[in-house]
Amino acid sequence: MYSVNRRERARALWHSFSYWWGRRSLQSRLIAAYVFIILGPCLLVSVYFYESINNTYLRDAVEKNNYLLQMEKLHIYNQIEAMERAAQMAYSDTDVEEFLANETEPQLVDLINFNTNAYVNMTRIQFNNPNIEHLRLYSKSNKVHEIWPIIFREERVSSKPWFQKALQLKGQEYWSFQKSDPDLMQRYLEAPAESLPKVSLLREKSRPADNHIGMVQVDMLLSRFTPKTYTDVRDNQTQMFLVDSELQVFTRPDHSFLQDNLKMSDMIAERYKHFRETGAWDSEYSENGRSFLLINTPLERIDAYLLNVVSMEGVMKDISRTRNLIIGANVGFITLLTLIAYVTNAFILKNLRRLTETMKKVRRGEAYSGIMIRGGGEVGELAHHFSKLMNTINTLVAQAVSKQALSKEAELRTLHNQIDAHFLYNTLENIKMLAEIENQRTISDALTSLGGMMRYNFKWSGEYVKLRDEIRHIENYIEVMNIRFEYPVKLVLHIEPRYLELEVLKMSLQPIVENSVKHAWCGEKENLQDPSIHIHISETEGDIFIELRDNGMGLTPERLHALNEAIYAKDERCESTAELREADRRTGGIGLRNVHQRLQIFYGDEYGLVVQSEAGSWTMVRLTLPKVLLTGDKQL
Repeated sequence: MYSVNRRERARALWHSFSYWWGRRSLQSRLIAAYVFIILGPCLLVSVYFYESINNTYLRDAVEKNNYLLQMEKLHIYNQIEAMERAAQMAYSDTDVEEFLANETEPQLVDLINFNTNAYVNMTRIQFNNPNIEHLRLYSKSNKVHEIWPIIFREERVSSKPWFQKALQLKGQEYWSFQKSDPDLMQRYLEAPAESLPKVSLLREKSRPADNHIGMVQVDMLLSRFTPKTYTDVRDNQTQMFLVDSELQVFTRPDHSFLQDNLKMSDMIAERYKHFRETGAWDSEYSENGRSFLLINTPLERIDAYLLNVVSMEGVMKDISRTRNLIIGANVGFITLLTLIAYVTNAFILKNLRRLTETMKKVRRGEAYSGIMIRGGGEVGELAHHFSKLMNTINTLVAQAVSKQALSKEAELRTLHNQIDAHFLYNTLENIKMLAEIENQRTISDALTSLGGMMRYNFKWSGEYVKLRDEIRHIENYIEVMNIRFEYPVKLVLHIEPRYLELEVLKMSLQPIVENSVKHAWCGEKENLQDPSIHIHISETEGDIFIELRDNGMGLTPERLHALNEAIYAKDERCESTAELREADRRTGGIGLRNVHQRLQIFYGDEYGLVVQSEAGSWTMVRLTLPKVLLTGDKQL
């Protein structure tokens, strides 16, 4: 029910809009059409360009920051290689290995030799790699003398989780990220650990296999390991993060996105957890009304990730500025187009307004004095046809006045003819009475038929009669004409009773029958034994076909062609009416031509008659007229 009401309201709203729109001026509708036609493509092009520019800005931002990310990744890999080289040099030094594995109290001479040779080599490793913060060697033996800041006993760090994890790897590299760099030497017992995040490379030493003797540790501060992550440059648009295998997040503490976006750290950890499980990475993030782009690259060698978080605020400002420019350009273009269309339409439609004003004056009854519109085009053609129409109307008005006068005159003549017709009717009745007194039945019947014909001709109350009346008139004509024939002409009717109520033009069949009686058996002896005229009526798709066929001498192709020319010719084909009548008389087509023209005048050009014939056999005339009852009904 609710949807039906909505449809009704929508339909009513549409009808109201259609009514309002239909009452607008042509100029207003043309301008609205121009704007609508241009607005659609403009919007499509603008949306396309906006999307293209938006994608371009985003792509540039991604490419630029991904490039920075890859450069930082390359720097990290260089630092990894430096740490691995340092660890390998310490790991492979045999003197160091002997010192760490010593289970007895070393002699003074051994300590001096180790300190002057192997220990110096260890310090040289750190000196040659200034980015390395610590190079530390841990010994399991309690007999080993600690030589700060490189050689320590394991008991100082054996309880640390990172130490236990490295111990489980049995000589393989283990990378550990820590939030601080504690002082193992504990020189200042009350001093807090420095908040200096670092990365450590640890490698367990065994001799022989599975015989643990110590651990090698190479430390580097994250500010040197990944300088762009801990940069001091104030950049509110981008920030790099380092995420280790345990999903710890490391980044600069100052000017950090984490200060204003408290959920970002947890979000990064959750995203990497999801990335490890599914391999799918979501690069978009929003918090506090700000949008960020997350560009990720893995650090496979240390089982960590490098993340560049890009603030989209600057990019969105550029996109918004571009969008405003596009909207402004569209508004300006459409405004300019509207002004141009208004001026142009006003100039073009000026002549149309003149023509409209002239039509209004004519409608009010003012005399039409003509309109002059220069130039061509539809408006000029419309003005030309309007002038022709007004001239035709004036001509028709004059003809109507003339016809009205002629009608009055015809009415007077009709009254006079009726007086004459009564005299003739009375005279024929007197002659008929004399014939009956003299027992001349043939003459009496002929006079009866002739009287019927005369009444039919003189009683011209309208152009249309019933088919039965026209058929009766033909029968009277045949009876009168048979007086002079030795072999009377037979009229054979093939007409269903329902067609007798059809409307036909008065005197439309009699000229055709008369033409057959006069010409069909002229000079033909063998067909005089049984002359006949057959009338058939058929119907197709609302049209009636009346066929009158005789069995006379027929027409040769030449005479048939001449007859058709006479029937279908216009008045202009002869220089004068006298010439036209002479041509019709020679071909015997005066009556047929008159019937054809009357049918076309009253019914239309698609109606009329057609003549067909075969020399020596027959001639057929087919009339085509609409199926109409005398009452005007189109159905029988």
